[in-house]
Amino acid sequence: MNVERAMVIFAHPDDAEFGTAGTVASWARSGIEVAYVCVTDGSAGSNEPGVVREELAEIRMAEQRAACDVLGVEDLTIVGIQDGYVELTLDLRRALTREVRRFRPDVLVAPDPTRYWDDSRSYINHIDHRTVGQACMAVANPDSSTRPMFPELLAEGFEPHELPYLWIGTFGAEADTYIDITETIETKIEALRCHKSQIHDWPVDEWIRDRARERAEGHGFEYAEAFKTFKLREREEERRQADEASAGDSGGQGRG
Repeated sequence: MNVERAMVIFAHPDDAEFGTAGTVASWARSGIEVAYVCVTDGSAGSNEPGVVREELAEIRMAEQRAACDVLGVEDLTIVGIQDGYVELTLDLRRALTREVRRFRPDVLVAPDPTRYWDDSRSYINHIDHRTVGQACMAVANPDSSTRPMFPELLAEGFEPHELPYLWIGTFGAEADTYIDITETIETKIEALRCHKSQIHDWPVDEWIRDRARERAEGHGFEYAEAFKTFKLREREEERRQADEASAGDSGGQGRG
């Protein structure tokens, strides 16, 4: 997979650090340009009495910027929908499509729109995660790639962009791609610790290492992040190459 630009879209500040920061750090180290798009303001990230949403939102945005600095992510967009109130609207689809058409990534990393709970059934997935995942599916097809969708973006200069690859972070058995993050797991942990309002005194280092070690089991490295991946634009390229190879083989046989 040839990647020069990658975009990670997620619901809340810290989502990307929990899910894909090891991969992001590896990409950034190798010279791949990475963009983050955070959909919410993070303002529901506390259940303590007296917490003011507006104040918490400012704290969490600062934490997300600090995490980006650790990872080497220079391009951060905050859509700013109120945490907990994300809906699958045309406005959300348009906002995400604008960012994809602007940045024109080779790979889009998105939340899993089908994940309602974890394998242990001890956690119900946040509806913001699922909704952002659904919006990303619409961005992949038809929103970003087709000219009839959101013609107002054309007027702003954002031409259609067909995504070559879509990656979805996963915690279950559906993964088909495992990224070795052995060299970047400490960077992942450092970035996650930037989210001080969420981590508190939780021993996140141990939890992250245990989970990454589970992902890597049987794949020949110590720590990993897991994805289920889709080749979108590449299907046409592969078909073209197969046709050319077939034509070449036929030509060779004819000359023989």
